[in-house]
Amino acid sequence: MSTSYTDFIGEVQHRIEAGRRAEAVRTTRAVLETLGECVQEGEATDIASPLPMEIDRYLLAADHGQRYDYDEFVDRVVERLNYDDLALDSAYGAPSPVDTGEAVYRIKAITELLDEHLPGSELADIEAQLPDDFGDMFEFIDAETKPWEEA
Repeated sequence: MSTSYTDFIGEVQHRIEAGRRAEAVRTTRAVLETLGECVQEGEATDIASPLPMEIDRYLLAADHGQRYDYDEFVDRVVERLNYDDLALDSAYGAPSPVDTGEAVYRIKAITELLDEHLPGSELADIEAQLPDDFGDMFEFIDAETKPWEEA
C-alpha cells in the first residue's frame, strides 16, 4: 500500500492524538531510527521500501545490527523524543516532554501503521528476529479495536 508523506504523518498524528504535525514527525523519526538500529541493513531496507522517501531515511541511516532489549529500545525512543535538537522559534514553543508510558503507546501505534504498509509478513519476519521481550511492541497489530478507532 503506497502512501504519501503527508498521509503517513497525518495518520501518525491522528493515532497519537498530536496537536501538531511536528509532534507526529518527531515520533515517527524517534521510533523508526531506533527500529533501524535493531535490524540488519537489508531488513531496514525491506521495511523502508514501501514508505515515503521522507520517512524511509530514518530507517536507512541508522547504525544497524545493534542488540539490546525492549526496555533499552523504549529508553532510546524516549531519549529521542525528548532531545531538543531543533532551534524552535519561541512562538511555537518547545515540544512537550514524553514519558515512558506515552512512548510505549507511540511505538505500538507506529508499529501497527508499519504493518499496514508492509507487504505480506514482512513485519512478522522482523518480529521473529527481535528478542522475545519485543512482543509488546506488536500488541496493536492483532487487536480487534485500535485505541484510535474508539469513539
